[in-house]
Parts: sequence; C-alpha cells; structure tokens
Amino acid sequence: MFLLFCLLFRRKGREKRMNTLWHIFQAGGWMMGPILLCSFLAATIGAERFLFYRGSRSRMEVLADAAAGFGKIGDAAVLAAVLEEEDGCAARVLRKALAGGGSRTAQSLRLEYEASRELTALRRYLPVLRAIVTLAPLLGLLGTVIGMIQSFRVLTAAAGQPAAVTGGVAEALICTAFGLFAAILALLIHSFFSQQLDELTAQMEQAANLYLAALAERES
Repeated sequence: MFLLFCLLFRRKGREKRMNTLWHIFQAGGWMMGPILLCSFLAATIGAERFLFYRGSRSRMEVLADAAAGFGKIGDAAVLAAVLEEEDGCAARVLRKALAGGGSRTAQSLRLEYEASRELTALRRYLPVLRAIVTLAPLLGLLGTVIGMIQSFRVLTAAAGQPAAVTGGVAEALICTAFGLFAAILALLIHSFFSQQLDELTAQMEQAANLYLAALAERES
C-alpha cells in the first residue's frame, strides 16, 4: 500500500512538472519553437561530433615508433601493417600517403591533400554551432519584444490592474531566457570541439613531420 502511494505521488509530481513545462512553453509564445529547435540541434551536433572525434584520435607513440623503424629499416610493409591496425585521422593520412608511393615531394603533397580532407570532416557542423550562438539570443529577444507588445496592448483594457501587464512582461522574458540558454549550450559545445580540432590538427602535423623525416632518413 505504501509503495502504491509512493508511485501515485511520483506520478502526480511528474504530471505537475510536465504541466509546468508546457505552461512555460506556451507563455514564451510561438518563438519558443525555433529556440527549442536550436537547442535540440546543438545537442544533436554535440553528440555526433563527440562520437566522431573520439574515433579520430591516433596513438602518437605507436605512429612515432613505426615511423622511426621505417626510417632505419626501410621496410614499408611493417609501417603499412601498423597503420592498418591504427585508427584516427593521423593514421589515415599516413596510410594513404604510404599507399600512394612516389617521391618524397609527391608524398608530401599527398599528405597535405589528405590532411585537408580530414580537416574538412573535422570542421563539419561547427559553423552551424556558431550560427546558433548568434541566432538563439536574437530569436529570444524577438520573442520577448513580441510578447511585450502584446502585453502593452492590454494596458488600456486592464487600467488599474498593473499585475496584468507585469505578468505578461514576465512571461515574455521567458523567451529571452531560453534563447540565452540555447546560445550558451551551443557556445560550450563549439568551444570544446574547437579545442579538440586544434589537438587533432597538431596530431596530423606531428605525424606528417615524422613520416617525412623517416623518408629523408631512408633516402640518405
């Protein structure tokens, strides 16, 4: 009986919270729709980029040892086997450069080309996050302005009842609050992945330098 009462109490509390959230959404006006869409889009991009970036890291100590061995021994098959087992953008760049073969100049150009392709994939969706950082507060401000216009329209009809106007203004400010929340969320996600992008770019540069140094040592 006690457990049944607890379940009913939790259910009523959940329904009350849902009703409160729905009331907040309605109070913010129709502009709440685009703002919530921006929040959902930022969170979705964050989840997708997290999984993508997690699979883009390479073990640099393994690549460094393999490149050093390639420079000393000159056995491309050993390096190719190590690169096949490794994952990440740095390993993929070296793997494609090694597979193409050719002179050191040709392989250097291939390294630059493959690195640029990897960077394009790493930068995907980051401009969308920057757009949300700018757009979401503007949508919130626009929704608030629209709500305040509607609130002041009732000023004449609600003469002597200031609560009717101040209540409408308070509800209109909900739109600005949600717009700022969406912008802050997108800003945090963008800042985090911008840092990850810099680290992965540094990995590719380090791997390319190690590979070119190994080629030079092999040819000498």
